Amino acid sequence: MTPRLAKKIIVITGGASGIGLGTVEKAVAEGAFVVAGDVQDDKGAALEARFPGKVAYQHCDVTVEADVAALMATAQARFGGLDGLFNNAGVGGVMGPVETTDVGAFKAALDLLVTSVFLGTKHAVPLMAARGGGSIVNTASIAGLQAGWGPLAYSTAKAGVIQFSKVAAAELAVRKIRVNAVCPGLIATAIFGTSLGMPREVADQIAAMLATQGGSIQPAGRAGEPADIAEAVVWLLSDVGSFVTGTHIVVDGGITVGPRHAWDPTAPQPIAEALGLDQAAMAAAIAGSAGS
Repeated sequence: MTPRLAKKIIVITGGASGIGLGTVEKAVAEGAFVVAGDVQDDKGAALEARFPGKVAYQHCDVTVEADVAALMATAQARFGGLDGLFNNAGVGGVMGPVETTDVGAFKAALDLLVTSVFLGTKHAVPLMAARGGGSIVNTASIAGLQAGWGPLAYSTAKAGVIQFSKVAAAELAVRKIRVNAVCPGLIATAIFGTSLGMPREVADQIAAMLATQGGSIQPAGRAGEPADIAEAVVWLLSDVGSFVTGTHIVVDGGITVGPRHAWDPTAPQPIAEALGLDQAAMAAAIAGSAGS
């Protein structure tokens, strides 16, 4: 079976850890040449050494346009062009209520999470167009779809990523460039710890804990892993997904299907709580109503 990304040239930002790393690994396994951008130079160097001739690492601050432009140029210089882009770099950003959030921190979060997607797309388009088209995938989040899954700035930014993907897809369709977003749920990565200001080593430990204990909080019964998101991203980058553009794919283990009581029979029923009934009394009342 032909690898899905055979000989395709892919740029992945935030490629040294978490979802980015998982996608680098999957893309290489599917036959791609990858340029990984990140600011974690030690991890990036190790990644390049791990995949000699297949992965090129480059330091890239995705909020700096010159860095992003240079990253895309590296794809051209090292491998001969650009077929796909995964705009993935990001962290949780500033936390706290509206009235105490610093405006500078809010703007910094938008720069990292939304402006970076614009910059990556801007500098990828000419290279993709020169090869007859391509595919761009942007990391959004379930936090961009519903309240309660992330801080204010992060959630606002991720909603912006979803809308950017739609508008860019419409504009770039004539150039045979597809644009989509992927919305991860609770994935076992260091983003949760780093968002709380933890050192990277501690954040990595938190990610490991989530990987072993996260199954209880979502219908799928297991924690989400970077490889789960990588599968969706690779599909969107590949020709198999060639009829999909301008949309977002939710990969969340079912956590957004509804409140916990929708999928966990042991969870309290809100109506029962409001009426002061226990679970058994509520079930009996429903059964009696159904039989009348």
